[in-house]
Amino acid sequence: MTILVVGATGTLGRQIVRQATAMGYPVRCTVRNVRRAAFLREWGAELVYADLKSPETLPNALKGITVVIDAATLRPEEELSKLEEVDLVGKFALIKAAQLAGVKRFIFFSISNSASYPYIPLMNAKTSVEKALQSSGLPFTIFKLSGFYQGLIGQYAVSILDRQTVWTTKDASTIPYMDTQDVAKFCLKSLILEETVNKTYNLGGLKRWSSAEIISLCEKLSGLKAEVSFIPLALLSFLRQITTFSKWSWAITDRLSFVQVLSDNSSGSTSSEDVYKTFNFSESDVLSLEDYLKEYFSNMLKRLRELNYDQELVNKRKDLTF
Repeated sequence: MTILVVGATGTLGRQIVRQATAMGYPVRCTVRNVRRAAFLREWGAELVYADLKSPETLPNALKGITVVIDAATLRPEEELSKLEEVDLVGKFALIKAAQLAGVKRFIFFSISNSASYPYIPLMNAKTSVEKALQSSGLPFTIFKLSGFYQGLIGQYAVSILDRQTVWTTKDASTIPYMDTQDVAKFCLKSLILEETVNKTYNLGGLKRWSSAEIISLCEKLSGLKAEVSFIPLALLSFLRQITTFSKWSWAITDRLSFVQVLSDNSSGSTSSEDVYKTFNFSESDVLSLEDYLKEYFSNMLKRLRELNYDQELVNKRKDLTF
């Protein structure tokens, strides 16, 4: 079984590569910049130039490949033209190339509840690719994700450590965030589970978190009080409507729309317990958000103390020179 990972340098893709190579799978990664992706080669992966924006580069990357794992995606705030080029046209080209190459399995990562938000370009693209893959004749597995722990660092943790405002809503709905390392575990486990072929799974953590709960946890672990400002969902909805009138503001529109998506409790509504049973995983097999953030704040606070100590030494030396 030879695996091709598309989007291998991304937050999720790199975890898939690291685990797959550690498990002994031959892994090939499509990259656009070999120098920036050198760390993947150090893990034992083969690097090949290919770009979803240049479909003619895909057939060479797929030679001898039996499994395609597509972890590539643009951020929702990317320009609409770039998003369509990569997450729609590029993915269609990848599926076509996989068909021609006789690929035996295609793993695709989508977004929970994407079909309910067709007005968001990225969500619409994900739904379109799901349909294309399901009708392609390729054996597939689709994982619909809700959110990563890693994304919470910039959204909450960094702002609290930097004493900056944390922007959120007063909505009490919750999201089943998950560590990318654990998403990678499910992905690779699906390759040896016949019952996961041609199936779609809503994958998330076993515990759902509200914004208020995450902020409270960050405050507890950092020992700092967060400066929180609330944005009414009604205002976000209004701003989304008025920003759709100009092309340059589509990026703003998508960011605002994603706040609404994440506040929708119907996202990830499929029972996580059933998914975990299918993959024979339990709560102890995945990292909790508490432990993830505890490690993050422990490392960051230690580093900040070291930086403050170094600065004190510099200041003392300056005092001695006068």
